[in-house]
Amino acid sequence: MTTETETTPLTGKALLQKLKDLQHLSRREKARRCGYCRVTKNDRARVNIGEFLNAILEAKGVQLSSDGGKDGRGREPTYRVSVHKNGQMVIGSTYTQEMGLNPGDEFEIKLGYKHIHLIQMSDDASDES
Repeated sequence: MTTETETTPLTGKALLQKLKDLQHLSRREKARRCGYCRVTKNDRARVNIGEFLNAILEAKGVQLSSDGGKDGRGREPTYRVSVHKNGQMVIGSTYTQEMGLNPGDEFEIKLGYKHIHLIQMSDDASDES
């Protein structure tokens, strides 16, 4: 098998032109030939399809991310949380800001099998109790 990988992954117009030339190949082979492949410690080729697809979108002018979605530390929201050693989960300010939540807003917790629903309490319900 011959390898036609580039040393530097193609981007922009060069990537789009190369894709036209390779349209008869599989997505994985296109990515490999456009330079989105690296050799692992075990001398195995690993194709980075995600990075390849992102490069195609960017070459076509699609903006993938904006700094508006980042939290104060420069990380982008992942929409995933994990349970800490003390048993707590922290949702994070990015999500509460996106939902327009304010300090003191209250939620009812509904537990299900393998899921948790947080239901925002309305102002009328808190006034009645």
